Amino acid sequence: MYAYLQGKFTLKNPAQVYIDVNGIGFEVNISLNTYSHIQQLDAGRLYTHLQVKEDGHVLFGFFEKEEKDLFVLLLSVSGIGAATARMMLSHLKPDELAVSIVQGNIKLLESIKGIGKKTAERLVLELKDKLGKISHTAPNIPVPAGNSLQADALNALVALGIPAIQAEKTIQKAIVQHPEISNLEQLIKKALQAI
Repeated sequence: MYAYLQGKFTLKNPAQVYIDVNGIGFEVNISLNTYSHIQQLDAGRLYTHLQVKEDGHVLFGFFEKEEKDLFVLLLSVSGIGAATARMMLSHLKPDELAVSIVQGNIKLLESIKGIGKKTAERLVLELKDKLGKISHTAPNIPVPAGNSLQADALNALVALGIPAIQAEKTIQKAIVQHPEISNLEQLIKKALQAI
């Protein structure tokens, strides 16, 4: 219903923000991640998700669209409600959470309040492939520091629909087999051949 709200932040705390949009005040629930981005701002934009329940409507806001998209994906998992999804995004940054799911890091997921082993396993099972295909998780797969060629190749492969973990492995394989590669196009071609 609402894609985003843009206006003045009239009240801020780590769980909620009041945003004044042309004289209309919206109460928006936020994660600690979003709070860390807006705590020094007087105004800004929050991407929103409206949850409609029998007992009322609840508006959730996110500083980045990627965080909102991840929140909506988390809600699609059986047993994950809005409060748990917000807790997850408060415990880990969106990119860290996405990578932990893609890599199947059950221990890290279990460290989040309200997430047990079965829920962590369900998250990995249901979201691993979906998150592997979303490009915003790509920059967070470990790539050697300062190597933009590998990062660019990884982004390109993920944009083509290749899961991020598989793309990272094929890039590493291509670099080992062809250390002379210094061109992005060549690296992508060799990585595609290695799949």
